[in-house]
Amino acid sequence: MPKGAPANIQPIENKPTARAQTANTERTGNSGGNFRWVICALLFFGITKNYMDRQVLGVLKSTLQHDLGWNEIDYSNLVFAFQGAYAIGMVAVGWLVDRLGTRLGYALAMAFWSLSSAGHAIASSFTTFVVARFSLGFWEAGVFPASLKATADWFPKKERALATGIFNAGTSIGAMLTPLIVPWITIHWGWRAAFLVLGALGFVWLICWLLLYRRAEEHPRLLQAELAYIRSDPPEIGNHIRWKSLLRVRQTWTFVMGKLMIDPIWYFYLFWIPDFLQRRHDLTLTRIGLPLVTIYLLSDLGSIAGGWMSSALIQHGSGINRARKLAMFACALAVVPIVFAYRVDSLWGSVLLIGVAAAGHQGFSTNLLTLPSDLFPAQVVGSVVGLGGMAGAVGGMFIAKAVGYALQWTGSYQFPFLMAGSAYLLALAVIHFLSPQLEPARID
Repeated sequence: MPKGAPANIQPIENKPTARAQTANTERTGNSGGNFRWVICALLFFGITKNYMDRQVLGVLKSTLQHDLGWNEIDYSNLVFAFQGAYAIGMVAVGWLVDRLGTRLGYALAMAFWSLSSAGHAIASSFTTFVVARFSLGFWEAGVFPASLKATADWFPKKERALATGIFNAGTSIGAMLTPLIVPWITIHWGWRAAFLVLGALGFVWLICWLLLYRRAEEHPRLLQAELAYIRSDPPEIGNHIRWKSLLRVRQTWTFVMGKLMIDPIWYFYLFWIPDFLQRRHDLTLTRIGLPLVTIYLLSDLGSIAGGWMSSALIQHGSGINRARKLAMFACALAVVPIVFAYRVDSLWGSVLLIGVAAAGHQGFSTNLLTLPSDLFPAQVVGSVVGLGGMAGAVGGMFIAKAVGYALQWTGSYQFPFLMAGSAYLLALAVIHFLSPQLEPARID
């Protein structure tokens, strides 16, 4: 205290302002907390549950065909119904997430898709299976719009690709856990019990979501220093944006075309790779678990590595355009050798080729999924993701029919693997043509 100052006056503390905190976090890289990674974990487990509900049909394909008398065309029609509903849901539920907010929108989607998953257990005919599959596809469509909207709210741009890569790894974990859990449940209690158990898991996640998720500014457990780090990007203009205005900018079509070209390949992996391994390498339901686990473990590594690669490039001074596209190019190259998978006699040789290709897909997808939050204001991220997801689902509808008829007519996986190997380099060429610099969209 200065000499002669009144005794009741205390010296003013030099507390940093919010602007100073933000500058400090940018300069030092210290986020001031790690609660945002708890949110990332929630998103990861949500994606895991989502893909378990999808993958169960592929794992049980041979069992259901035997018990219910389906042929390859019938099975492709089930996948077609799921993809058609997913396409509709991507727009409808993506809009709902933007309208209701991430917390409530995701909660509703999880509740209804879990009920739909459990509903497969009471299906008694092909028609009722189609209805259950359609409902599942519609409500599952909310998972990526909600997850990416949450990522845009909880992570600065320099960490979004890594966060997306981590939660996107849940797609592979879900697909990996399903062939371990579902055959055991099926052998002990029957295939209907498998659908019931997976449906029930969604309500466990839902409780955790409602307890833990809030917007970053509203969360009582988030430290101010971490909030300043999360908000360290330049502020976005919060003008109201009409949905149809999104269709007028090429950034929207960049994302839409990317999803249209690569998502069908992932659906092919999910719904037909178990059948390919059973046909080509004579695997039974109880022996298919380890090969599928290996494939999806590799794809998880690809998801995280793809996100880390572009995030690391940005951290070392690369622009978003260069970082995202270099990462996507490396991932696209990793997919190409899958064109030979149908000719490989060795089980583990096939598994390695498919696993590396799945890793390439996930790394490519991680960077593609980050583009909406790179190119658009946060309030329309859900809608942009919905449009892209719809395009991917429409592509999935067509690949379902193409693979179904190819197998019914030729019995060979040559054509599907040829499509898989070429899709990613073509997709990157289209993305670069539409957005050479990946500059943010200017929307009226």
